[in-house]
Amino acid sequence: MASVSVSPCSPQAGLLLPLLLQLQPRCRLRRLPLLPLGLSVGARRGGGLLLPLPLPAPRASEGTDEQAVVKEEEVEEEEEEEERGGDDGAREAGAARGSGRFAADYISLGIREPVYEVIEVKSNGRVSTKKISRRKLLKSSGLRLRDTRSVDPSLWLMNSMPSLLVREQAILLNLGSLRAIAMHERVLIFNYNSPGGKAFLELLLPRLNPRNINGGPAMPFQLEVVEAALLSRIQRLERRLMHVEPRVAALLEVLPTRLTGDVLEQLRLSKQSLVELGSRAGDLKQMLIDLLEDPHEIRRICIMGRNCTLDRSSDDMECSVPLEKHIAEEEEEIEMLLENYLQRCESCHGQAERLLDSAREMEDSIAVNLSSRRLEVSRVELLLQVGTFCVAVGALIAGIFGMNLKSYLETNAWAFWATTGGIAVGAVAGFFLMYSYLKARKIL
Repeated sequence: MASVSVSPCSPQAGLLLPLLLQLQPRCRLRRLPLLPLGLSVGARRGGGLLLPLPLPAPRASEGTDEQAVVKEEEVEEEEEEEERGGDDGAREAGAARGSGRFAADYISLGIREPVYEVIEVKSNGRVSTKKISRRKLLKSSGLRLRDTRSVDPSLWLMNSMPSLLVREQAILLNLGSLRAIAMHERVLIFNYNSPGGKAFLELLLPRLNPRNINGGPAMPFQLEVVEAALLSRIQRLERRLMHVEPRVAALLEVLPTRLTGDVLEQLRLSKQSLVELGSRAGDLKQMLIDLLEDPHEIRRICIMGRNCTLDRSSDDMECSVPLEKHIAEEEEEIEMLLENYLQRCESCHGQAERLLDSAREMEDSIAVNLSSRRLEVSRVELLLQVGTFCVAVGALIAGIFGMNLKSYLETNAWAFWATTGGIAVGAVAGFFLMYSYLKARKIL
């Protein structure tokens, strides 16, 4: 009788094959040779009872079955390896998801990640044009996503107010058409083809040239950037003021004697320019005042790029190297710098307001002059209406006599002249009576 070899983990050697097949997930069977039909396996000890063995379905070839078993063993080994390395793989996958979370959000929403084309100016004066994505920009500058709203060119309608935001590793500048991020050793300029960006580059690059330093001590790079930005902005405001001021002065000399459509249109445009100029100068002035009233922000500008920490509650500063004296000198220099540009901005704002007040006074004078002319026209119209009324009364009398009815006056030759003279005298007398009444009532 043929015998069957089973695994050691089998509970009983005399179990039947159907029971072994049911226990196969827990107990791995060894390879069994095929038995011919009609043979029985495993007699029960002591009883000698033989049971028929259900035979498996015939297979195509022995080699194919062995390959299938090998593949099953390889799959099981791979599953065990995956279980052992599951924790490490989870950590790596989590790190990958964390690093790419910002870009994955855009991909999941179907939005392309914004890419900015900027000019990079380094502290040595080297200029280069580059394209940088928002994720790389935040990573390199240490900023948050909400910080970039003030310098994002696509949000120029929402962030038109000037601002100077100080962060731990960068300063964000928003001064009109100038949008820039100043860091310890470089500055990124957005919209570099705008008038503000061109004026800023024209002032910044000569400052970074070693030949223009003349051997003297240079300010830190971020202070050079801030000063160049403020100077370029105030110079643009002053140039606009110098362009508008002569035009307004010429209009004030001509008016109100020369009231023509062209002159009034020029006055309107000049007033509009002064309103815009005064608004921009006032916003910049308020920004400088807020910055001067916050010494914490000034100190953060001084410690940028240095190994220092600042406690906002107590305003205490801790540095790895003693720099208190040097930082105090820089704070004083920054305050003097801001006060200087504040005075220039106040001067520009005050001159614009004075010119605007003069233009408004001229408009009031023109309005009074036009009102006086309209009053004269109304007076003439009233006199004409009174005269027309008196003449209409005479026409009424003439109409009465014009009827084809006999009044026995037509037979007399003097009746025509008497009627005509009476109508004329009555019209003149009625006019003077109405004129006297209107003068007495102070209507004329």
